[in-house]
Amino acid sequence: MKLDRGRLRRLQALEEERFVAERPRSQGLAEQAREHLTGGVPMSWMVKWPGPFPVFVNEAYGAHFTCADSIDHVDLCLGDTGAMSGHSPAATAAAVREQVVRGITSMLPTADAALAGAELARRFGLPQWQFTLTATDANRHVIRYARHLTRRSKIVVIDYCYHGTVDETFAVLSPEGRTVSRPGNIGAPVALDQTTVVVPFNDLAAMERALATGDVAAVLLEPAMTNIGIVLPDPGYHAGLRALTRRFGSLLVIDETHTLCAGPGGSTAAWGLEPDVVVVGKTIGGGIPAAAFGMTSEISAQIQASVELPDIDVGGIGGTLAGNALSMAAVRATLTEVLTDEAFARMEQLAVRWTEGVQAVLEEFGVPWHVTRLGCRAEYAFSAQAPRTGGEAAAADDFELQQYLHLQALNRHVLLTPFHNMALISPATTEADVDQHSAAFREAVSALFS
Repeated sequence: MKLDRGRLRRLQALEEERFVAERPRSQGLAEQAREHLTGGVPMSWMVKWPGPFPVFVNEAYGAHFTCADSIDHVDLCLGDTGAMSGHSPAATAAAVREQVVRGITSMLPTADAALAGAELARRFGLPQWQFTLTATDANRHVIRYARHLTRRSKIVVIDYCYHGTVDETFAVLSPEGRTVSRPGNIGAPVALDQTTVVVPFNDLAAMERALATGDVAAVLLEPAMTNIGIVLPDPGYHAGLRALTRRFGSLLVIDETHTLCAGPGGSTAAWGLEPDVVVVGKTIGGGIPAAAFGMTSEISAQIQASVELPDIDVGGIGGTLAGNALSMAAVRATLTEVLTDEAFARMEQLAVRWTEGVQAVLEEFGVPWHVTRLGCRAEYAFSAQAPRTGGEAAAADDFELQQYLHLQALNRHVLLTPFHNMALISPATTEADVDQHSAAFREAVSALFS
């Protein structure tokens, strides 16, 4: 089925007119913000939201937010996983209120830190943990430790991966199969092939060739790709990967920051994986900045034995606010009272409902797209078959079409995750919230293809 680009652009224009007419307050705030904020936003990528200006938020609670124009929205973006717990969950908010009057940060531990570490150990099966403010921080620290312990210089990442703003991970494969800088990567300190080897997801032969060089300190990957659409692993892929990393002496680092959606212990627990290190971020603090990395006892012991005490604070690991009291209170409450095992079971059921709603629309109109689910996270994409690699997923992307679908949903008061078509379910999401998206999606597809 061929998409009519002219129709798409006419529909986009109509949605932009509706957006502007319904949001005068957000438009005014955007114009005001441009005086002192570059692009009128506090972080540059916010200009990429669909519409002539971003929606300004007044308040957010549970699975909804209200904008400056007093419009209530179903939030299926949830801070792109940062608010997967729902906005300001009661237990997290209470813990934060109690802690903020007792002290926010002191560079000293609190009892909450040990409780949070114990809960992460229970979930992921790795006994030793350290805390940071972001998963980017955690990934940077882990890469440094991997190079330190192995005395090797390079890391392997997956083609079209995402691990925050880590320099080594902004690499892709060129058409000739070389490691090159990803388009849009600004200010790279060195050529990416000096630090990084890129291999396709689900390609164990390519992984073996990369590791056989003997200079790879670690393989860093998501257990399922999530930032280029959802790309699931082939049967046997993770077992083969684990065998290769052990054979060639490279650490296996699994970044569960987004794939925590697969269950309380992410894909690591759900699929019985055996990483050397796990990284998790965003979600665990219920919206308060927090992240963590967990290690085997062996790696923890090696680090402690090889880093001299006088140098422990100058090696590029840590940060003044890492493990602060406020973050630790939020992590403890979020993990033990909000994102519980029972909550995940219900969240997954609603994600199934969302997936079925999208699939029903695709079948009704004969649209050759697909929808994929990973736990409480689901996404549709513009190819008939689910991709096996990040390159295949990137080739199927359509920014113009994506912008229309996001703006159309936003005008029906449903927020999807920007830059791809992902929905995330929180403990506060309801069947009505899911069905509101299904209705909006059907209207959009009907307008495009009827």
